[in-house]
Amino acid sequence: MRVFLFLLFCSLMGGISAATAISVKLEADKPSEIAKEFETAKLKCCYQSESKDVFWVKSDASSQNARVPLNERVFQNNTESEGIQCSRLTLKRARMTDTGFYQCSLYEGKVMTHGTYLRISKPMEKTINLSESTKNKILTVEGVLLLLCVIIPSASLLLQSQSLHRLEMKKMKQEEENIYQGLNLDDCCTTYDQIERSQSQGQYQDVCNAMEEKEEIVLEKP
Repeated sequence: MRVFLFLLFCSLMGGISAATAISVKLEADKPSEIAKEFETAKLKCCYQSESKDVFWVKSDASSQNARVPLNERVFQNNTESEGIQCSRLTLKRARMTDTGFYQCSLYEGKVMTHGTYLRISKPMEKTINLSESTKNKILTVEGVLLLLCVIIPSASLLLQSQSLHRLEMKKMKQEEENIYQGLNLDDCCTTYDQIERSQSQGQYQDVCNAMEEKEEIVLEKP
């Protein structure tokens, strides 16, 4: 019984010491990084731990958690400040094959940092090599063309509106001429004279009637 308790105590102490040995606090990593081909790419991972043994691993389509080999082109630099340890991986003259997911491995792979995905992109090649003076000339021509595209439609609309206005004025003039077309001035004068004569006769007739009525009134007196 004592032996069993001793073994149990030893196993508990071993578990506690192992848990204490791998106690680590990981700092936030940059999720992704983009670098151009043949340029320098830099990655960084930070953590709080007593372990000094750290190395970088890479995962891609062909391998999983493969240790990154260090050489003159790829090298690692570890620093510590205020209890925070950081490991920096530098890849000079980056290649397309360097694309992948990079992580820091602690305690011989028992603890892995969050990791950063590195993508290597090809720089755009110039299809047409133009000088600055040529570019300025092209921009000037484009500006003139844009100005013409604005002025020409505006001038066309202005001319159309003026022509429509002239047509409307001409139409109104023709309508005024059509009003008097077919009228005979002699007939108009004759009609006017008849109207005047009828009005004058009516006035005289009223005066005569008034005189006759007055005479009748006078004759009726005894």
